[in-house]
Amino acid sequence: MTNNFSRRQLLLGGLMLAGTGALAACGGNNAPAASGSSSSAGPYPTPTNLAQPSVRKKLTARPMSIDIGGIEAQTWGYSADTGEPAIETTVGDVLQVDITNDLPESTSIHWHGIALHNAADGVPGMTQSPIEPGETFRYLFETPHGGTYFYHSHSGLQLDRGLHAPLIVRDPEDADDQDVEWTIVLDDWVDGIDGSTPEDQLHMLTGMGMGDHGDMDMGGDGGMMAHGTPDPALGGDAGDVMYPHYLINGRIPRAHRTFHARPGDKARLRFINAGGDTIFKVALGGHRLTVTHVDGFPVRPRDIESFYLSMGERVDVEVVLGDGAFPLTALAAGKDDRAFAVVRTSGGRVPAPETTFPELNAAGTFLTSFEPADRALLPEGKPDREASIDLSGQMMPYEWGILTDGQSSPGTVREGQRLRMIMRNRTMMPHPMHIHGHTWSLPGSGGLRKDTVLLRHGETVIADLIADNPGEWAFHCHNAYHMETGMMSSLRYE
Repeated sequence: MTNNFSRRQLLLGGLMLAGTGALAACGGNNAPAASGSSSSAGPYPTPTNLAQPSVRKKLTARPMSIDIGGIEAQTWGYSADTGEPAIETTVGDVLQVDITNDLPESTSIHWHGIALHNAADGVPGMTQSPIEPGETFRYLFETPHGGTYFYHSHSGLQLDRGLHAPLIVRDPEDADDQDVEWTIVLDDWVDGIDGSTPEDQLHMLTGMGMGDHGDMDMGGDGGMMAHGTPDPALGGDAGDVMYPHYLINGRIPRAHRTFHARPGDKARLRFINAGGDTIFKVALGGHRLTVTHVDGFPVRPRDIESFYLSMGERVDVEVVLGDGAFPLTALAAGKDDRAFAVVRTSGGRVPAPETTFPELNAAGTFLTSFEPADRALLPEGKPDREASIDLSGQMMPYEWGILTDGQSSPGTVREGQRLRMIMRNRTMMPHPMHIHGHTWSLPGSGGLRKDTVLLRHGETVIADLIADNPGEWAFHCHNAYHMETGMMSSLRYE
């Protein structure tokens, strides 16, 4: 299926932005919202039985300059009427978001991981018309499940420009005994660095190619097309773009964020990988982490030393903090670089960004290794239909694709069916596959609920889906450059 989407709208908002409050005052956020503008939804309209909105937000997508740590990036992002683009709701809330497009091209918003109704899913050309420059569009939907999510543009390569922000849905059934809570956004960054854009990187990949895997090509004046030291756990090469910077909450390592708490505090850390092409390996020096939620849903708690987080995945961990200053490191897998922050509970020397420690050197845990909590299980049952999904593609020429039952056409399902998707990675690269409007149940992981599943080189993953949300739903790789060059299809209800 040919992909007409561009990635630039997915990357910036939320905790990445310093000084967002000032930006919020100057973006046309008070423009009247149009519930039924020219960007109207397709054949699955907004339900008429939604309750009155309990959470309202006005956003503007606009060009802006941000400081990522002594470096000014000319990029795109979200400004908000409340000053902070991050959104917080509670299970069952109806969320209303009015987005005004002050960009020079069309845009959209996808609510990543939320099983909402089809008209609000935010995929231009599939669930809505693009939001054109100067237009305001209203998204209105219920947040049915608790967890850590995020929203981002689903138009082209806009995610890699910074159009993203956290979406946290509070779950009354979750334990509420933490002393501190931090949302941690991991990102790879090239936009606006010496004039380089994500489109420059894509042009290098599609136009000049990569040569041998040891070659390195410059992409504009900022990024580089390269492969660093392969990560054996990922099956070799982990990404296609060597970014000039990797960020935690919008800051480079030498100008890192510091998270403050007290010794003995219990902390909840909500991790989101909003990157375009980078899988991160994450660890906190001097601490083991207790994983409590994966892609928003509770799991049976388990202590680990480090974990891999692919693009689009989220994970919640809890940790009782020690006394001192500790490195929070996210290695950019296969790229010989890292994002970095510090967790500080008392005095002491700040660890250097390049420091290493036992937890970081330990084997990383993949999120598909966890088992779901009982309250997160989907109903059991035998599949009514099976679909064979083959992921295809290569570096030269730079083309990627999805075949469903041997065809490039979208898959189909009937409402009420249990669909088994047998996904096989036939390529040399890892692919984080994402389904819209649903969550999968993974039989190989005891029924683990996930909406984004990383398939390593040669790996096969079986994922069951209950067809309880009619519409046409995007199904794609969350590597923005793979999606942009063809690794995107859909699931249609008959």
